[in-house]
Amino acid sequence: MKRSGPLTPPKAPASGAAARPRPAFPARLDTSAPTPVNRPGAAPAATTRRVAAPVAVTSGIGMDSLAVRQSMVRKLQAQDISHPAVLAAMLAVERHRFVDTALAPQAYEDTSLPIGLGQTISKPSVVARMLELLCHGKSEKLGRVLDIGTGCGYQAAVLSHLAREVYSIERLKGLHEKARDNLRAFRLANVHLLFGDGMLGYPQGAPYAGIVAAAGGNDVPQAWIEQLAVGGRLVAPAVTGAGQQHLVVMEKTSQGVTRSVLEPVLFVPLKSGIA
Repeated sequence: MKRSGPLTPPKAPASGAAARPRPAFPARLDTSAPTPVNRPGAAPAATTRRVAAPVAVTSGIGMDSLAVRQSMVRKLQAQDISHPAVLAAMLAVERHRFVDTALAPQAYEDTSLPIGLGQTISKPSVVARMLELLCHGKSEKLGRVLDIGTGCGYQAAVLSHLAREVYSIERLKGLHEKARDNLRAFRLANVHLLFGDGMLGYPQGAPYAGIVAAAGGNDVPQAWIEQLAVGGRLVAPAVTGAGQQHLVVMEKTSQGVTRSVLEPVLFVPLKSGIA
């Protein structure tokens, strides 16, 4: 994949936050910048790869069949997923292209699947649920969104249909490279893949209209909250007072941050550093 040159500044996020210049690509985290609150040390270098307009939805036979994805979407609707844009995005993205060939027959079942390095691709229902929470109350596309934990790249691909711009960061080099390879055929101009410590977020792209995480820690990192735009939403798993992971939704307003704890979930642990 070729590295792209500098990009033009993006539009302001849909949340109404003030526009900020987008960093040129390829980018590196500035190790001389002030450290985030409650996070000692400087952010490690992050490289980014840009992966240009979405290709048309395939409607062949077998796993490529539109009917297979339609069946998956009907099951999502039966589980009370109703946001039209989220359902359309889940329909558009071919999930079987993000798992190993041997697992492709299970790609449209509501199950998590291994993607290597001890990580998994989340269930379609979990991805749809989190993105519906992220888009809650909004009929238009989100502005800039930060995706923590790229994994195989599936959620970033779905987000590309819901946001004007997606920054997706992965701490495991092997998965960062796998996501790059998986997304190459989709040619998504609005998706930027970053290799770096997701716990620190990506301050160069902030503020974000939305932040979503595919790994859960003991709490939501302060850096993420700081990088969320006023009017923005953050959706992530986190361990609550009962010692169990729950889905947490945080909204930032001009008066402060509200926090809602929803249903129990089971995600891989959130870790710092790169590997």
